[in-house]
Amino acid sequence: MRRFRILLVLALGLPLMAMAAGQPPKLEPLPEPPPPPHGLEAEPGVEPDITITKKGTDTVEEYRINGELYMQKITPAHGVPYYLVKEDQNAGWSRIPDSNSPISIPKWVLFNF
Repeated sequence: MRRFRILLVLALGLPLMAMAAGQPPKLEPLPEPPPPPHGLEAEPGVEPDITITKKGTDTVEEYRINGELYMQKITPAHGVPYYLVKEDQNAGWSRIPDSNSPISIPKWVLFNF
């Protein structure tokens, strides 16, 4: 019973002491970070080109890198959007329910003939 009282006093007393301490005076905002050094700029081809088209009542967003279509986001007029992701160069499309779903195993092209 004695331990319970001590724990109760601590549980109620610690938050009250923290509120009484308040905020320290003279807070100043942090300075703006410096710009990145030269040579670390983003490459222009890294971000995908996005083309948005309407097909009937559906909205289709096509994502391309270097002119190659690799993903589509289909947003129906009524319902939840879903994604179609290209498995590899020769395969078809795989449907994933949202962008947080696990993506297939990477398959990189090492040589093109």
